Amino acid sequence: MTDQLTIPRHIAIVMDGNGRWARAKHRPRFMGHKKGVEAVRDIVKACAELKVECLSLFAFSSENWKRPEEEISNLMSLFMLALEREAKALARNNVKLQIVGDLEQFSEKLQKKIKQVEQLTADSDGLKLIVAANYGGRWDVTQATKSIAQKVVDKDLKIDEITEDDVCENISTYGIPDPDLFIRTGGEKRISNFLIWQMAYTELYFTDVLWPDFDANELNLAIEDYSSRQRRFGKTSEQVIAEKNSADKSVSEKND
Repeated sequence: MTDQLTIPRHIAIVMDGNGRWARAKHRPRFMGHKKGVEAVRDIVKACAELKVECLSLFAFSSENWKRPEEEISNLMSLFMLALEREAKALARNNVKLQIVGDLEQFSEKLQKKIKQVEQLTADSDGLKLIVAANYGGRWDVTQATKSIAQKVVDKDLKIDEITEDDVCENISTYGIPDPDLFIRTGGEKRISNFLIWQMAYTELYFTDVLWPDFDANELNLAIEDYSSRQRRFGKTSEQVIAEKNSADKSVSEKND
């Protein structure tokens, strides 16, 4: 199937619908989140098999602290449990884990576990799995701005020398390519403060499928839709077609 698809280098996903999935099945919300972890495992495997370079998952937003205390406690416990259970499997499958977000608000125990799993998978050179936890796009831009401002205060940078590259170098996902494809499950059509700097040119895909039901087949549907689009990055369609034809010709001549 990959022969017919344009595989995105980087896929970003807002995993929405765990609570509604549980409610539809007359189960506690926590069971929806547990089922959602199983879906994460399946999608990580599918992305690795498709040779996707990076997969970013929005696990817990900075706004999620507003949820009921019991649900937050359950989510933190589930996060810890998932890290403990999946760490060795990630390393064994050559998946590199990186957690991005304002991690200082988490318990010391959870912060320690995050560092352990990141260190365990640090040498993996397969799929890069980026999990956004206590993350918000506005927070990300704000903390990058503070870092740049400090450089100005320290006289390491002049204001009129600041460029987009400076922001990119101080954003939490520095060194990771911007997402090519954004997927949101659960029917809502918004990005919810996720990677707002990084997704300037990202293709957006929305599905009514709830996250616990999102599997490899649903992922392929999203990639098929992505493959049908023409990404212009400000250029005209004619320019994009001409560049593609030129690139195809170069590859053909090289193979000959």
